Amino acid sequence: MTSRSAAAPDTRPLGTAEAPVPTRRGAEFEGTATVRSRQTVADGVVSLELAPSTGDGEAEPLPLWQPGAHIDVVLPTGVTRQYSLCGPIDAAGHSTRWRIAVLREPHGRGGSQWIHDHVQEGDELRVRGPRNNFPLRPAARYLFVGGGIGITPLLPMIAEAEAAGAEWSLLYGGRTHGSMAFLPELAGYGERVSVRPQDQYGLLDLAGFLGDPDPSALVYCCGPAPLIDAVEAYCATWPSGSLNVERFAAAASAGPADGAAAEQPIEVELRASGMTLTVPPELSVLKAVEEAGVPVLSSCEEGICGSCETPVLDGEVDHRDSLLTEDERAANDTMLICVSRARGGRLVLDL
Repeated sequence: MTSRSAAAPDTRPLGTAEAPVPTRRGAEFEGTATVRSRQTVADGVVSLELAPSTGDGEAEPLPLWQPGAHIDVVLPTGVTRQYSLCGPIDAAGHSTRWRIAVLREPHGRGGSQWIHDHVQEGDELRVRGPRNNFPLRPAARYLFVGGGIGITPLLPMIAEAEAAGAEWSLLYGGRTHGSMAFLPELAGYGERVSVRPQDQYGLLDLAGFLGDPDPSALVYCCGPAPLIDAVEAYCATWPSGSLNVERFAAAASAGPADGAAAEQPIEVELRASGMTLTVPPELSVLKAVEEAGVPVLSSCEEGICGSCETPVLDGEVDHRDSLLTEDERAANDTMLICVSRARGGRLVLDL
């Protein structure tokens, strides 16, 4: 669901910049949470506030999280979906309150519709996380661009930027005013927030909002692919690392960098497990690893959530994900094994 940001430009730090950000498997919680409240926050959008489940004993607190984090919701139907945490944060820049918002997607794969149709207050959900592939980096100025349900990861970012005294503004678009979530919360920020429903204003005025490249600013964008593509195109001349985006689906450009490599089996050595696998073209590295009995965390299987990110010890990766930055790809020391493969026909992984 995400695309990670590159290094930040020369900026001044936020007050909470030194706080740890949970990003890896070791920091993740996996268990059940109780739906403490369910509210309709826009047309086709419900928010769920999750609390620790008590079960038969004392409740284990849900882990802290920071702006940009998301969780996996593992549904009884067997599907797993990722949702950004969008609840309030405290003065230290983190929170134990888990709130997510779910847009009903009639043409999706059924996860959001199941939540809308079945999840009520008092129900328990199996959850995993939090994981943060979209962290708020220190900056003197922030330009937030949100589209539709893409407002969710930006809400806590805005709260943190506001608490730190940073300069910021938000351009928020949606199909209609009624389809745009959390408008009452955003109204409290006054003129820093520009709400632009498309049926009244047309497409977002990115040129007017973003302006000329600003080395002191970071741009954070989340929303539908056309919006992200437009912001990426507009920011092409900005300093490297200025733009940070989060995607809901794999980018159209994601895929094999070398067409021939897609048709070849690859050899994958799992160094820690002491085995070597031959992975045919029709099988992902992730599936091959799972079939070999080696446990590995995974979720989206589209190269967007980062759950299966795995250290690479040797070999050249054919990156096909929509998450890693160009710098991270060039480093060649990690890969998303659900979609990426090998350029040279062989990889050695730390599994």
